[in-house]
Amino acid sequence: MNKLNWLIHPLILSTKTLGTSFLLFILIGTPIAYLLAFYNGKFKAFFETIVMFPLIFPPIATGFLLLYLLGRNGIIGKALNLEIAFSFNALILASFLAGLPLFVKPVAAALENFPKTLIEAAQSLGKNRAQIALFVMFPNIFKSVLAALILALARGLGEVGITLMLGGNIVGKTDTVSLAIFNAVYDGENEQALILSLILVILSIIMFGIINFLNSRRK
Repeated sequence: MNKLNWLIHPLILSTKTLGTSFLLFILIGTPIAYLLAFYNGKFKAFFETIVMFPLIFPPIATGFLLLYLLGRNGIIGKALNLEIAFSFNALILASFLAGLPLFVKPVAAALENFPKTLIEAAQSLGKNRAQIALFVMFPNIFKSVLAALILALARGLGEVGITLMLGGNIVGKTDTVSLAIFNAVYDGENEQALILSLILVILSIIMFGIINFLNSRRK
């Protein structure tokens, strides 16, 4: 076995997880943000609560609830024969849910504050809602979307509680960088934990720097 496997595998696994989460934030998170920005029905508070749930509820408890529902013997998992728990899919779900509130809320706020005059101008030119969203609104709030995306990915990178419960922390299979740090400390491998922690520190500083840069450019 490669002596650096303790370093390489978690990094590759976390990269794959974040890459997939990135796509999910764009494909699923963006429509959710749009819905929360413009939907004013009686269920809006309920939808907002569902989106914010992973942020306000303890991650370890959230992970247990997901395991209880989606595990092989869970209510939903058993009925649909799902293969989510203790797999790569569990890591993706944990990362996505952990970062979703941090992506959706800023994007929804940017959409809500979008100048109504530009929307009305596009409507006067015969553009429908989808065209206005794709070609007018989102291009103009691109920096806000990118900043929210980076923040969500950073949260997904540091996720532990949901991943620990739903992913199972299986060494060599579901141990992301954050869980690898936990395992290294537990095994007394403090040097390995320090190296992995420093990698996360560097990545976090880079992400924070990008967000600050984007915020300064919006002023």
